[in-house]
Amino acid sequence: MSRSRNLLLGSALTFSVLAGPAVAEKLGLGREALPEEIEAWDVAVLPDGTGLPEGSGDVATGEEVFAEKCAACHGEFAEGLDSWPVLAGGEGSLTDPRPVKTVGSYWPYLSTVFDYVHRSMPFGAAQTVTADETYAITAFLLYSNGLVEDDFVLSKDNFTEIKMPNAEGFYPDDRPETEYVKFRTEPCMADCVPGTPEITKRAVDLNVTPEDPDGRPAGSLPDLRVPAAVQPVAAEAEAVEAPAEPATEPTAAEAPVAEPAAADPALVAAGEKVFKKCAACHKLGEGAKNGTGPVLNGIVGHAAGAVDGFKYSKPLADMAAGGLVWDDAALQAFLENPKGFMKGTKMSFAGLKKPEDRAAVIAYLSTFGK
Repeated sequence: MSRSRNLLLGSALTFSVLAGPAVAEKLGLGREALPEEIEAWDVAVLPDGTGLPEGSGDVATGEEVFAEKCAACHGEFAEGLDSWPVLAGGEGSLTDPRPVKTVGSYWPYLSTVFDYVHRSMPFGAAQTVTADETYAITAFLLYSNGLVEDDFVLSKDNFTEIKMPNAEGFYPDDRPETEYVKFRTEPCMADCVPGTPEITKRAVDLNVTPEDPDGRPAGSLPDLRVPAAVQPVAAEAEAVEAPAEPATEPTAAEAPVAEPAAADPALVAAGEKVFKKCAACHKLGEGAKNGTGPVLNGIVGHAAGAVDGFKYSKPLADMAAGGLVWDDAALQAFLENPKGFMKGTKMSFAGLKKPEDRAAVIAYLSTFGK
């Protein structure tokens, strides 16, 4: 049998399975689909758990699978890479001019996460993730958003117990009843507004155009024009020597910070392994550059927010201005629960829950000076 005939018969069979009674009666083709045929196509997972397959997965396994199949686009910690979407963080940002819509901050149902991953991911290799792997990835995403602990296991049995933070943020679309009727009347084509229309205010005056921190409309380019009244200072102008300031004692922020004692080599080696969880965003060593997070050279025992060229979040900048020093106690608290230690932090990592992991990472970081 020729390939073209095979394709023709396959197309006819597909049509016959999917054709409803009305089509069959009108065209004399096909038949009504059988319940088991419909069930084979009905693979959606609903918020009440309907459609969930048997299986389970834990956070640790999910981290491994995510690193293998998802991190190339979404980052090691679901922080997003390049133009690929961020999946973690954004807590409390939905009312901001530029909200961060993630699994934790925006998605209302966990079933949507599971269903989308299971049927559509990874990009270019959809439906290659098993049910157990999908449970594990979903558990890891919950953990990355600070919604479960690191020993959490997700399964069909406890799936519906998870309530997403934005579950109440959606409501039924009532526009057909409340808005559409306003636009279904005879349109006015002439003399619709008495008098001569005039512009009274602009969008930026009505506060409907978001602004960047410098006051410019969001996304606009800075005004690089130099006012005519501003004249360059002559190169040959004489420098005015400022009077010498009286010597003063250094402030607390300027006072030298005691260098940490040499760390245990075994602890440093363990910290190097744990730091792999941080390496996607933070760099160390000679020639390291800022990335998603700042370079961490010389962080232990030194003032916070001091890396040149990195734009810190407002919460960190405020704490740095208040005298925050990354000593052992501060690093322990931050690494255990970043969001709890610093509300509003940009770091999406959920934290290191084991004290030995935190101690090891701090020991490893202490080996990198400025």
